[in-house]
This record gives sequence, C-alpha cells and structure tokens, in this order.
Amino acid sequence: QVQVVESGGGLVQPGGSLRLSCVASGSIVSIWAMGWYRRAPGKEREMVADASSDGTTNYANSVKGRFTVSRDNAANTVYLQMSSLKPEDTAVYYCHVDDWFAGKTYWGKGTLVTVSS
Repeated sequence: QVQVVESGGGLVQPGGSLRLSCVASGSIVSIWAMGWYRRAPGKEREMVADASSDGTTNYANSVKGRFTVSRDNAANTVYLQMSSLKPEDTAVYYCHVDDWFAGKTYWGKGTLVTVSS
C-alpha cells in the first residue's frame, strides 16, 4: 500500500553535482521525517541527511556544507542536492519515510551514485 521511489542517481565526475528525488505514495497517514541513507561498497549503511515536518534537518559530518536536503510536503517528496562530490560518496542511496502516526518506516529500493573520473 505504501511505495517509496528514488530517482536521479548516475555517474558524475569528482567535484560535480547531482540531485536525488524521493516520492512517497499510498496509504501513508502522517509523515514526520523523510531522508537518506547510503551504503558504500564494503561499508555499513550510514545516515546521510533527513528533514522533519517542522523544518529541522540533520546531516552526517562527512557531507555537511556539500549536501542539502529539502522537502515538498504537499507532494510527499524529499530531495538531496549533492555538490562537490567525492569518490567516497559513491554508494547506493536509500530514501526512508517515517510515518509517526502508524509507527512505521518505509524504504525505497535505492539509486546508485557513482563518483569517478
């Protein structure tokens, strides 16, 4: 009943920029937070950035100053604007949607970002 779909991944050169999008649809009661995790090759999944309904945002230290997370609440959409990309940013990026009323978290299937020359 709930679907979370990411888009915007691809190949980009070091120092370049990329914008990811995530759209949630279906029987979601009330979204509190939407955001992004990533899993790099050989590494554990880590939180990248998220945004709450009150406008609060959080970022991993490794991406502060380079990434920006934003939301379109009416469209149940979250974005991740990535700039000054580094090879270590290469990962599959996963979108999460937190429905506080239902007490559930939903995940997308991921979109691959590759930063390489």
